[in-house]
Amino acid sequence: MNDTVIEVHPDEAGMRLDALIAGRNPDITRSQAEKLVKSGGVSVDGRPARPGRRVEPGERVRFEHPTADATPALPCLPLDVIFEDDSLLVINKAQGLVVHPAPGHASGTLVDALLARYPDMRSVGQEGRQGIVHRLDRDTSGLMVIAKTAAAYGELARQVREREVERRYLAVTWGRLEEDVLWIEVPIARKLHDPTRMAAVPRPGADRKVKSARTEVRVLERFPWMTLVEARIATGRTHQIRVHLSHEGHPVVGDPVYGRRRAKEGKLSLDAATVSLVEALRGQALHAQTLSFRHPLTAQTMTFSVPPPAAMAYLLAKLRRTAAG
Repeated sequence: MNDTVIEVHPDEAGMRLDALIAGRNPDITRSQAEKLVKSGGVSVDGRPARPGRRVEPGERVRFEHPTADATPALPCLPLDVIFEDDSLLVINKAQGLVVHPAPGHASGTLVDALLARYPDMRSVGQEGRQGIVHRLDRDTSGLMVIAKTAAAYGELARQVREREVERRYLAVTWGRLEEDVLWIEVPIARKLHDPTRMAAVPRPGADRKVKSARTEVRVLERFPWMTLVEARIATGRTHQIRVHLSHEGHPVVGDPVYGRRRAKEGKLSLDAATVSLVEALRGQALHAQTLSFRHPLTAQTMTFSVPPPAAMAYLLAKLRRTAAG
């Protein structure tokens, strides 16, 4: 038995304590974590934690980890590596791949694949998020930069924090956006009764912990029932692009969380072939296409771009054929 201490990240605010422990420790199930809390084996900032407690950013959670010395076997998942050197690698993350352990996804994550391939990365960055300086949602595909050394991690994390890393996304949205350029500046917070989901909060009250969020949306192509846009985030909030576009009435096509209602309406206007292509997306049509940052050692600007995954490309091809008549 060894003491384990974890610090609550900002994007984990509002999570139940047992969910946090299980999410950060792939070898501990949710039920095991719940029993650990109920037995009094968990403290938060030095005080015993009660069952059902929800955590706040910066709090330090301490508990006895019965398997802390054991190193779980990690799956050897394939990685689409776009660039690699001794300091970092740039990958094209596949849709469906979870970046780091979280409730409901204790293993089979990108972090697992990284540690299996690069064992020396175990000490790089935060426990459970080794090498990760920014993230993508499970069903969002595209470019990520990963730090392989502590020095690279520190510098890349600083660039992300100071908003010096540029990320541009392709998204197919429901409906026709009339503005060529749209700036969305609406704060975002976790839903009061479902902390796994986010919500736009135009008029936050004193009872809500909100974060400022700003997204630039540029129209690339308009189709009869959908629009292809490029989105650039000036802030990096959880689900930001998806929440902002949904708030504007144009959710991302295929979004299983923020676009269900609009999807039902939109499919009524589509032919059967297009509906099949939408259903084949198996997640939101959102792709991190372009990534630009400065190399942490040389300070050289590095820019990468990758095309969207096949399912999204097939949908776009069909929309273009239909628009062309």
